[in-house]
Amino acid sequence: MNVCIIPARGGSKRIPNKNIREFCGKPMIAHSIEAANNSAVFDRIIVSTDSDEIGAVAKKWGAEVPFTRPEELSNDHATTDSVIQHALNWFGDHGGLPDHACCLYATAPFVQPEFLIQGLEILQETQATSAFSVTSFSFPIFRGLQVNSTGALEMIWPEHRLTRSQDLPETYHDAGQFYWVNVEKYIQAPSIYAVDAAPVILPRYRVQDIDTPEDWTRAELMYQAMSQ
Repeated sequence: MNVCIIPARGGSKRIPNKNIREFCGKPMIAHSIEAANNSAVFDRIIVSTDSDEIGAVAKKWGAEVPFTRPEELSNDHATTDSVIQHALNWFGDHGGLPDHACCLYATAPFVQPEFLIQGLEILQETQATSAFSVTSFSFPIFRGLQVNSTGALEMIWPEHRLTRSQDLPETYHDAGQFYWVNVEKYIQAPSIYAVDAAPVILPRYRVQDIDTPEDWTRAELMYQAMSQ
């Protein structure tokens, strides 16, 4: 059995009601629910939330809300791993653990069904504990700068000052969309950043963090451009 777990707590501060605010014609969370449904790889799609309002919207768009997330897992310090573990514990108490679980963020409107499918395939082919979405940095991080204690700019890795960009390794960052786990392995070492984590590489134009109002505006413009 494959399950999709969508974390969506209430009380967003920087963007009020972020998880259910309308994004390009539908609630933000609806984009994730639809992508999960359209992938056709999930036996169940559940939303983990502490909010009745979010729960009602999630049900309207086709997800289950079988439990209310406890308060201690609904604050700013709750981790993705703790939310996944709580959901898996619920499954264990209500019919048995799934074989694979995918934590899909509610604020990932650019997620595509084909990448969810690809993530499951990579997880199974590599036999890894986890496989999650990443994308490449647009600029070599080894040429990165920082402001030092005197207010001046300095290279973080000065040994690469004269290294050609094409000679530096490509680097990646978490795309913040989804995290597949092999449940049997994950419960033994519950971290999505497992030592054998496998990458699901997304194109950069499919990735946008949405943490501020400026991010939201940028994301809507990107989404509208790709929808034309």
